[in-house]
Amino acid sequence: MTVIGDKKMVIYDDGQSSEKVKIYDHGVEALSADELRRSYRSGDIHSPHVAVTEALQLEVRHFIDCIRDGATPRSDGEAGVRVVRVLEAANRSLRANGARISLKERVPS
Repeated sequence: MTVIGDKKMVIYDDGQSSEKVKIYDHGVEALSADELRRSYRSGDIHSPHVAVTEALQLEVRHFIDCIRDGATPRSDGEAGVRVVRVLEAANRSLRANGARISLKERVPS
């Protein structure tokens, strides 16, 4: 997964045995609010240490802790709805040649 911002770029690659996360001093700056032209810049790369853990093991441990302590899970149903909305918006944006899509809450009809 690649995320590009105006100051940094992050690449997460779960297929790598080491250096799963790389942070690039690389970004995109708008040249003009009225134009689609962009200015790209690049710089240093930083790969922070990320502890090697099995994601499913952490998820199950968190689930058990929530049941035992009566806590709300980090990834409850509401979080799932937000993820689906982002994915749907990304899909609509792709179909519309990269158009901006609002993520404002939709009112049920």
